Amino acid sequence: MFTKKPRLVLSIFLALLFFSINDSNAQRRKKKKDKNKAKMEMPKKPKKKPTKTIADLTKKSAKIEGLFTIFQDSITGSVKLLVKKDQLNKDFIYFSQIADGVTEANAFRGSYRGSSVFNIKKYFNKIEFVAPNTSFYFDENNAISKSAKANTSDALIASAKILATDKKKGEYLIDASGLFLSEALTRVKSPSFPGRSPFSFKLGRFDKNKSKVNSIKNYPENTNIKTEYVYNNPSVLNGGSSAIKDGRYVSIKVFHTFMNMPKEGYESRFDDPRVGYFTTQVNDMTSTGATNYRDFVHRWRLVKKDPNAAISEPVTPITWWIENSTPLEWRETIKQGVLAWNVAFEKAGFKNAMVVKVQPDDADWDAGDVRYNVLRWTSSPNPPFGGYGPSFVNPRTGEILGADIMLEYVHFTNRVRIDRIFNAAATFNSEEETHKNLFLNKDNHMLCSAGHVMHENTMFGKTVLASTGASDMEMEGMKREAMIALIMHEVGHTLGLNHNMKASQLFSPAELANPEFIKGKCLTGSVMDYAAINLTLDPAKQGQYHDTAVGPYDIWAIQFGYTPFGNKTEMDALLAQSTKPELIFGNDADDMRSPGKAIDPRVMTGDLSNDQISYSIDRIKLANNVKKNIKSKLTRTGESYQELRNAYYILSGQAARAGDVISRFIGGVYVDRAMAGQQGESQPYTPVSYTDQKRAMNALKTYIFAPNAFKAPKELYNYLAAQRRGYNFFSGPEDPKIHAQVLSYQTRVLSHILHPNTLQRISDSELYGNKYRLSEFMTDLNNAIFKNDIYSSVNSFRQNLQTQYTKMLLSMVNGRGKNRFTNASKAMALYNLKNIKSWVSNGTGNIATKAHKNQLKLLITNTLKEIK
Repeated sequence: MFTKKPRLVLSIFLALLFFSINDSNAQRRKKKKDKNKAKMEMPKKPKKKPTKTIADLTKKSAKIEGLFTIFQDSITGSVKLLVKKDQLNKDFIYFSQIADGVTEANAFRGSYRGSSVFNIKKYFNKIEFVAPNTSFYFDENNAISKSAKANTSDALIASAKILATDKKKGEYLIDASGLFLSEALTRVKSPSFPGRSPFSFKLGRFDKNKSKVNSIKNYPENTNIKTEYVYNNPSVLNGGSSAIKDGRYVSIKVFHTFMNMPKEGYESRFDDPRVGYFTTQVNDMTSTGATNYRDFVHRWRLVKKDPNAAISEPVTPITWWIENSTPLEWRETIKQGVLAWNVAFEKAGFKNAMVVKVQPDDADWDAGDVRYNVLRWTSSPNPPFGGYGPSFVNPRTGEILGADIMLEYVHFTNRVRIDRIFNAAATFNSEEETHKNLFLNKDNHMLCSAGHVMHENTMFGKTVLASTGASDMEMEGMKREAMIALIMHEVGHTLGLNHNMKASQLFSPAELANPEFIKGKCLTGSVMDYAAINLTLDPAKQGQYHDTAVGPYDIWAIQFGYTPFGNKTEMDALLAQSTKPELIFGNDADDMRSPGKAIDPRVMTGDLSNDQISYSIDRIKLANNVKKNIKSKLTRTGESYQELRNAYYILSGQAARAGDVISRFIGGVYVDRAMAGQQGESQPYTPVSYTDQKRAMNALKTYIFAPNAFKAPKELYNYLAAQRRGYNFFSGPEDPKIHAQVLSYQTRVLSHILHPNTLQRISDSELYGNKYRLSEFMTDLNNAIFKNDIYSSVNSFRQNLQTQYTKMLLSMVNGRGKNRFTNASKAMALYNLKNIKSWVSNGTGNIATKAHKNQLKLLITNTLKEIK
């Protein structure tokens, strides 16, 4: 037994050893296997990819060289931009304009979107486009200039990752989608304002996938990109007019232009308040004066070929191109309107400063090219203007770099030819609506309503001439004068001049009715006014209708802007002439076309002569006289009555506009912007004389508020029928709304003379010379609207007027806007209301009159109870 145990133990030991060795080997094999497996499973270090070069990324692209080299992919159409090292931290100019669009979106062909300075910066691996704030000036010699960037913000327009770099050439390639396929550079879609109707037309969301670059034109000094912006609005409520195929999908095409900063040598000229130029406003932050204005006037760079000559041709004239779309029969007239400005430039020392050429039919450029200044033509379904003369400038200096003039074919067809085209632009379905539309863009100095006003004037002239049996030659002569006047006006804008609504004071009514005296002249001080057409009560005295030459103010203003003065004394001597009657100036900021807006009645649209009240009374008389026979003169066998209807609204509208002009004298204050101590200066504020304010009140009483105001022959009303077209009467009955029309004219006048600004000014100006006191004016107004028919029947027009007026008085004392009125105004309103209540309590008149009086009495009684 003993001998067996050691064997057993040995066997067990050997077995254990065998298993241990095998297990150890197995574990080693497993570890090795696992290690190999892990080694196999470990990701291989990727081989370093070669850096793609600019050539690699653009090999499938067309290379378009110019100021900024552009690459456009031949398959996708995407664009890349090449930025050179020497273009970094350098100023350029960006400018944009609408190539094509729709008026509903306030984006129409030729509309300028402004210009700005921009520079390009490299930030690590990105290229940034930055627009510096150019609104402030710091004198470098002043220590405060070290804080020039304090509390101002530049605009980081776009930032793009650098895709490839060529270090040897100093070039960087970026994707340009962030610039051209977004609204980074310019805002196309108008912002939504509070209170805007949800049913008004709106562009939808910007669709980057549908938007695209349409064309690229590149030149050494500028790069032009045309982008089509597409907007989607799947839940559109207002699809716009017939100009828009589908309101859900609207395209706006935009020209983007990058330009080199102009060469040095241009001398900026600073603004003066006595003359009207468009300006780039700059504040001098190191000035200690009462005003720190350092505003640049906008003007072209004109340099004399011979600096020593009193009159010299310029090195580079201002060249205008008549677009090849212009009808042949109009080209000479348009050329005449442009070249008329050379008279002014000769006074400034330049001969042939303006040059006119015609674009060849085979020209390889279009009007969107900023290198050309073009008189352009469009035929829009809904014309946004009659004429429009924008320009763009270098924001650093005010130098004008380019300009265009837009003209509407349909507008001119109505004016230049006798053909009658009935469409939304030419049909005066509502003069009130027309009046309102004239001023939609009044706060935008780039837009101009002169064409609308002149079109209205010329349609008035056409109606008057037709009623007197004028010949075709007379009709065409009047229309030709209108075209010349409009061209001169819009060219004036492109030269830097803004409006001068005060210029119509040049001649007396008698002088304007003297054909020999006014022949070949500017009928106003400036073609930059919105003056009335010159029509005389007596056809035998009819002479010129519109301006056919630039005016004395225009010549003086061009002298200020373009004369190469030897010193400041010479310029000051020229500006000192501003007190001459023919050089008075007041622009849109001063004009009184909107109720309660401004204070000087001379700064008004639709007026003429240095006696606006008398001239406006004659205008009303003329309109009323012509109404008497227009039915026989404008009714043609086989035609509809549309032309007759148009004529009725044109005549009534002109009488209403004359009422607007007259009303501005009540509470008016004449303004003189002469400098202190200037020869011929008067005090800055002089109230309109008592005599003229009373004249104005009596004219309103007689021609605007009287029981027979806006009266027309009764047989005329039956024929005021609009021509039917499809379903154009679907939205409402087609009958003429005569009472509403007349009341709208009267309400326009009341809205001004009862405006809180006007009433406050009447009281305030009593402190510095006004003799027509608030109490007298309010009493006169009450009497004018009620006294004529207190004890008799009140006709339906007067009932409307009396009710409207009474409600306006009630609103003054108990309406939402009552706090805008002075205590003195509210006191007089209450005084007048009590008198009215007494007058309407007499119980006289027919049944309609008694009902009317009872209504007024009830309205007054109830409101006075609420006040108590």
